[in-house]
Amino acid sequence: MIDDVMSEAKEKMEKAVDALQLDLRSIRNGRASPALVERLQVEYYGTPTPMNQLATISAPEPRLLTIRPWDGTALAAIEKALLKSDLGLTPNNDGKIIRLAIPRLNEERRQELVKVVARRVEEGRVAVRNIRRSAIDDLRELEKEKLIPEDDFHKGRDRVQEVTDTYIEKVDEVGKAKETEILEI
Repeated sequence: MIDDVMSEAKEKMEKAVDALQLDLRSIRNGRASPALVERLQVEYYGTPTPMNQLATISAPEPRLLTIRPWDGTALAAIEKALLKSDLGLTPNNDGKIIRLAIPRLNEERRQELVKVVARRVEEGRVAVRNIRRSAIDDLRELEKEKLIPEDDFHKGRDRVQEVTDTYIEKVDEVGKAKETEILEI
């Protein structure tokens, strides 16, 4: 029973780390990458839709993204979503395709992005800690129902804490890697 709780907690923590990595891909680092905009929500016929479901996104040059909508009527909505986003990029629309020039990051913008990364990494840590709390609650419930003895509860709680520490380290490593990528000139 304790092993079930542990495996479930590990699985959820792994998903939290994966979600953080996916989230950090959308933070710009000075290079053109389709991941920068593919998850951006576009108001399409009244429904928020990820941009990668509305258009082909490519990076033909290191500092240029092109967005070619499959439906021409979505062009204005995509442009509007890009302008409203916190990317700080101005779309160039020629009627069929949107071009996003990715400027070099100045030092001030790099520091702002590092703060954004730090905030998202902290959110990742909180998610892992919430999973820990949930796992410990599950163990406590097993103890209350007399399915496990008190000693096993304490051992299980310690194992959950060890796993939590491991995943917090992983979250920190992901954050450090992204900070290094942003600060790289």
